[in-house]
Amino acid sequence: MFFEKKILVGISGGIAVYKTAELIREFKKAGALVRVIMTRKATKFVAPLTFETLTENSVLLDLFPENPVSYTVHIDWARWADVMLVCPATYNTIGKLASGIADNALTTTIAATQVPIIICPAMNTAMYQNPIYQENQQKLVRHGYTFVRPGSGELACGEVGEGRLADKAEIIDAVKRVLYGRYDLAGKRFLITAGPTEEPLDPVRYLTNRSSGKMGYALAEQARLRGAEVTLVSGPTVITPPGAVEFVRIRTAAEMEHEVMQRLNTCDVLIMAAAVSDYRPAQYSDHKLKKKALTNSIPLVANTDILARAGKDKGNRVHVGFSVETDNDLENSQHKLLEKNCDFIVINNPHVPGAAFQADTNKVTLLDKTGPGSVYPLMSKTQVAEIILDNVLKLIKQS
Repeated sequence: MFFEKKILVGISGGIAVYKTAELIREFKKAGALVRVIMTRKATKFVAPLTFETLTENSVLLDLFPENPVSYTVHIDWARWADVMLVCPATYNTIGKLASGIADNALTTTIAATQVPIIICPAMNTAMYQNPIYQENQQKLVRHGYTFVRPGSGELACGEVGEGRLADKAEIIDAVKRVLYGRYDLAGKRFLITAGPTEEPLDPVRYLTNRSSGKMGYALAEQARLRGAEVTLVSGPTVITPPGAVEFVRIRTAAEMEHEVMQRLNTCDVLIMAAAVSDYRPAQYSDHKLKKKALTNSIPLVANTDILARAGKDKGNRVHVGFSVETDNDLENSQHKLLEKNCDFIVINNPHVPGAAFQADTNKVTLLDKTGPGSVYPLMSKTQVAEIILDNVLKLIKQS
């Protein structure tokens, strides 16, 4: 998500400084290039060496270091960044920014920064509610600064209230929205399915498949970043759901069918990225079946084809299906395209290197009713999601 994005992190002096270390670690894991500017008071809480180790870059503490590489370091760093994140931002630092005061490396660099600036306040509840602080925040908002609202809970002073640093996921989500938010899908309602389903045989056994859910979750996140209202119906996965989506957890194909059909008439786009089990055990046992009770075969019954059922009353909705094929990819997918009444089908073959289950990459072909399909090279699932949504947008504009 953040591959080679340049994130400049400003850290001012508050107890929440230690949380920024974990935040930077997440940015680095996602491929970002990170630099850190600290105020002198911030170093009282966490040593600069911590952030130098995490970012693999020197920390900027002063405008005039002992051995300067440049005497305009604040300009150089401001021009380097794609986005700037001030985390945590104290009452004092926010007051300085609102008043145009640039008296340290952090505030001076911010004054020279022309990229989006995200501010994550962290302070005592009384300080956060102080009308002078609220006026300063509103002034900065009017000037285009983005604020991540602090959370409520126990504070360092022992009090309980609003003012603690926002959760890591909310801060990361804010950076994503600033970097990637296009809003070309604003006003559209997406219903997206993801992951496998589990069809229980008894309390400890079930039938399932190897779907990780990564593709569906990537689609949900990218659609939301582009302004859509998103509902994600997901089978069991280990993935954290994207922020700001309606998230519905299900287990079985029947549960997914129920949740999808219940919401179908209120959505503009249906994307069935889930690997729904085709069959379920004919009978479920309330007690664990013993070996001797199991034969060489388990009677199965077919689950409803959710996408095919939805396609019978499609109307003006855009329908996107997925086709996992190991043989006769185009022929089999062409049949699914027509049978399920889809606008297009996304084909992938798990035998292709990099496109297997659980992978972070995929190699897909998009097949519609006009031709043999567009073949794309191996890329990340986030990139695949963008391509799928671009094609959905084209269909929306044509309707």
